[in-house]
Amino acid sequence: MTLRFGYGTNGLTDLRLDDALGLLSDLGYDGLGLTLDHMHLDPLAPDLPRRTRSVGRRLEQLGLSVTVETGARYILDARRKHGPSLLDPDPDARAARVRLLLRAVQVAADLNAHAVHCFSGTLPPGTDADTGWQRLAAAMEPVVAAATEAGVPLAVEPEPGHLLSCLADFHRLRRALDDPDALGLTLDIGHCQCLEPEPPAACVTAAAPWLRHVQIEDMRRGVHEHLPFGTGEIDFPPVLAALAATGYQGLTVVELPRHSHAGPQLAEESLHFLRRAATAAAARAEAPAASPAPGSRTPAAPPPLLTSVPGQGGPQ
Repeated sequence: MTLRFGYGTNGLTDLRLDDALGLLSDLGYDGLGLTLDHMHLDPLAPDLPRRTRSVGRRLEQLGLSVTVETGARYILDARRKHGPSLLDPDPDARAARVRLLLRAVQVAADLNAHAVHCFSGTLPPGTDADTGWQRLAAAMEPVVAAATEAGVPLAVEPEPGHLLSCLADFHRLRRALDDPDALGLTLDIGHCQCLEPEPPAACVTAAAPWLRHVQIEDMRRGVHEHLPFGTGEIDFPPVLAALAATGYQGLTVVELPRHSHAGPQLAEESLHFLRRAATAAAARAEAPAASPAPGSRTPAAPPPLLTSVPGQGGPQ
């Protein structure tokens, strides 16, 4: 297996960024998904270029690779989760989200990041889907242009509950923008288990030509809840085998944004789990009829309707 594992800083928000970087290096991670947020490289605070250079030096010192993520919940609006989005009815509000993504592209270029992650947002009440897609395509045009100029791939994530929620929606956006080279895909393995019609391993294979960033966690069919490994329904060795077979060179980043209270412990346990699953995947390749190894899960039954976990307020 040639996979490279990372951990998302949105699951380490109780740690200072420098402490989080040190932890991930000590545990043996290859890199991280860096969520730009007020506690970790705030993109709206003064002197962003200087602070970015400082982070870049630390990453280089520790030998960590990075993907820049833009899923901070309240970075633009302290009272509205993920607001405003690229679908907001107010053009000025949409422009604020575009400016954030443009800053993220610049940060990613300065950090030599693998990609910039983003997502569409939820369809606002009273907005029809066609209008939402028009707003999304128009908002993404300057971001795609900036990413093309900077040489940094964009990685759009299909997010349960969002306008762009599945692989088919990703391809709809690409067609609307005339298939730009800079526009790629963030594939969240848990989301594949949650709502895609095909199993996660098949989703990896189907997504391979556009794959720019991977997030990984356990999940149950039909329920959008990011779970620690071993507590959901995903059979991970086939997923990792499929990912390795694509030749994907980026990071596979553990995504546990609601578990920061146990972040250091889960970061350690997650890496052990993924390494065992990768070993099991290699063993399966040599002996396909072998019995399931650690990290395996029995495939889930057909899903119920997609739900969010009570009290979690919809998309993560």
